[in-house]
Order: sequence, then structure tokens, then C-alpha cells
Amino acid sequence: MLNIFRDTFQVMSPVNGNVVNLNKVSDRMFSEEIVGRGIAIDPTEDIIKSPIDGRVKLIFNTNHAFVVTGKKGIELLVHIGINTIELNGDGFNRLVEEGEFVKVGDPVIKIDRQKIIDKGYELITPVVITNLDYVKDIIFTNNTCVLGSENFIMTYRIK
Repeated sequence: MLNIFRDTFQVMSPVNGNVVNLNKVSDRMFSEEIVGRGIAIDPTEDIIKSPIDGRVKLIFNTNHAFVVTGKKGIELLVHIGINTIELNGDGFNRLVEEGEFVKVGDPVIKIDRQKIIDKGYELITPVVITNLDYVKDIIFTNNTCVLGSENFIMTYRIK
């Protein structure tokens, strides 16, 4: 029997929160899909987890974003907050290192949500596939709120 889902993969939510369409994100790099295609989550908890199984390819030195390389070479960027690079890491604590293998739900970054909000930053967290040349199509969740590592936020199919 032919497995038509063999090259189809799910991206789980990296955090509990409310789903935000990427075109509603205030940073045009995300809203205009310049960085890649995806969806965003407005977090309601402080632990940001890996949304896929894979290797941590990159953690920005300010700990506000990370990239996980998953099956078939897909690269997934999780960018915590908007313009939060300006905080220079204040309110972000790294829980893993580059090169480590992670599974869905493994904690990657711990944030101090209240501190970041008090400094005037949005916590909307885009989750985007950056290497779209690998992807045939993407289907996004219809849910309005998700549980981290329990609900999928997008399903993609490899070319």
C-alpha cells in the first residue's frame, strides 16, 4: 500500500498560547513572509519548547530566537517576540546548546514574560519554515489557542 503521508510532517506549538496569523504580526519581515512561511503564537507561559524533532542548528546569542533542523533538512525558526533582539538577552535563558538533538516538547528557552512585557515588547512568537524550497505545501491549524507540544500549528509536505 502506498503511504501518501510519508513525506508529510507536523510542527507542534512550541508554547501554550493564542494563535496569530503571520500577516497580523507587526514585524514586516514575518508578516510579508520575507523570513519564511509560518504562523505565530502569543505565549501564555514561560518555557519555549522545540516544535519538531531535530538538531538545534542555531541559537542567537541574545537567546531570543533559535533554529531547529528537522527531518529531510527542514529548518524551522522560532522567534520569541517582536524586536526583542534589542533586549540583548535580558529576560531570555538558554536551556540547550547549538548542536544538541531535541525532541518535540524539549525546553529550549526560558523567558521572563512579565519582564519582557514590562519593557514594552510584544511576545508574539513567529514559527516559520525558512527553507521553503524543500516544501511542497503547508497547511495551518484552524485552532485559536494551542497547547505547547500537544497541538500542531502546521503540517508541511516535502517536495
